[in-house]
Amino acid sequence: MPPSGSKALPQVFLSRRFRSEYFDKLRAFSELKVHKGESAPSFSVYRRAVKNVRVVIPMVEDPIDADFMDAAPGLALVANFGVGFDNIDLAAATERGILATNTPGAVVGPTAETAMGLLLSVARRIPEADAFMRSGRWNKWTPNLLTGKSLSGRALGIVGLGGIGSAVARMASGFGMKVSYWSRSRRDPKEEAALGVGYLPLKRLLSESDFISIHVALNDDTRNMIGEDELARMKPGAILINTARGAVVDESALIRALRSSHLAGAGLDVYEKEPIQKSPLFKMKNVVMLPHIGSSSDKGLGDMADRVVLNIRAFVSGKRPQNLLNPEAWPRRRR
Repeated sequence: MPPSGSKALPQVFLSRRFRSEYFDKLRAFSELKVHKGESAPSFSVYRRAVKNVRVVIPMVEDPIDADFMDAAPGLALVANFGVGFDNIDLAAATERGILATNTPGAVVGPTAETAMGLLLSVARRIPEADAFMRSGRWNKWTPNLLTGKSLSGRALGIVGLGGIGSAVARMASGFGMKVSYWSRSRRDPKEEAALGVGYLPLKRLLSESDFISIHVALNDDTRNMIGEDELARMKPGAILINTARGAVVDESALIRALRSSHLAGAGLDVYEKEPIQKSPLFKMKNVVMLPHIGSSSDKGLGDMADRVVLNIRAFVSGKRPQNLLNPEAWPRRRR
């Protein structure tokens, strides 16, 4: 508590329980309140918790919409824990003078590692081989046992060459893959040369790649951008990897492409509706599924927490946060 007569510290609400070292730094300049559970608080619990807070730290699956904001009349900053921000109604926040920030850069390495891990797992059938061993069925070696796909010399198509896509390109090059990309804005030729990538229009990228890895943000332009037609255009026997956002891919169309064996497999860390509960994907041996853990490494979580703390510290100090998502709200921000 601040000394008598001093200015009260701003209240900050953290929507999940984390290792204490991640957010203890906030206690130096704020009154930190932490939700006791590791699961998302219900809306009613959230509503009561944020009634008097100045800052909320939500996870990327917590919907921060107009109703939420109206339940927190003193809310001035939404400091998202994650790089994605499709959970925040930015228009509603800006209209109310509420700032919003995210944590770009912090998730690049861990998410790229997850994408490559999924690519290797599907291509080399690693989860299948692990299950086979644990079942006790391995009694002899045969030349065709669990034959997978090699990466070296194969074509990887990256959809979205931002920070994560670029990191995947560098990692894939280390495996001897031929890397091409499509992005809304083409990179400078010198950057392409430095990364060892070539640009292709999306249709060609899909039809010429042995593997496709998705790395675009979710917005109105990218929702279901990989649909029935795009999946049909992919090379027969190709493998799709998605560590971006589930709704970028039409999940029903993907299931059909896998069932028909047009695609050889898929590696997924994200889904149209999360947490995913019932889906034909669960029964497909050629699909490797993760519970949206792309950024969940010790370094990734620590770096995201540090970025959140820096954004909040800047705001509390009256400075513009570095990772401000709605700069147009800054001139009329809540004081």
